[in-house]
Amino acid sequence: MSNYKALYLSPMIPSFNLEGTGLFFKDILGFSPVMDTASYAIYKKDNLTIHLLGAGQDIGQMEFYLEVDDVDALWQMVNDKVQHLQVKAPFDRDYGMREIHIAVPHTNTLLFIGQMLQGEKDQ
Repeated sequence: MSNYKALYLSPMIPSFNLEGTGLFFKDILGFSPVMDTASYAIYKKDNLTIHLLGAGQDIGQMEFYLEVDDVDALWQMVNDKVQHLQVKAPFDRDYGMREIHIAVPHTNTLLFIGQMLQGEKDQ
């Protein structure tokens, strides 16, 4: 097996409303559209990409994790924009992360946004 450098790992999120899900990533989390069609979209922020595709009838739940450098600062930025969604404000986990949980609109997807707690970084 040859060595290679993995550049990105991009979640592909099935959506029941591509436009509505795209607006969540664009307007709330600051991602920019790279490609946006009626059946498929790609949004990018920094070195991260998220792919959106049309959901089928029997789509299962998926989850993905976005690690950030300052979860509390992000919460201050998005708090008033996500109150209409199923959301859990920042809290500390026993495995050393501080997290926000947000149900991604028009999908069966849970977004975990987290930051390693300071004491955990030093170990």
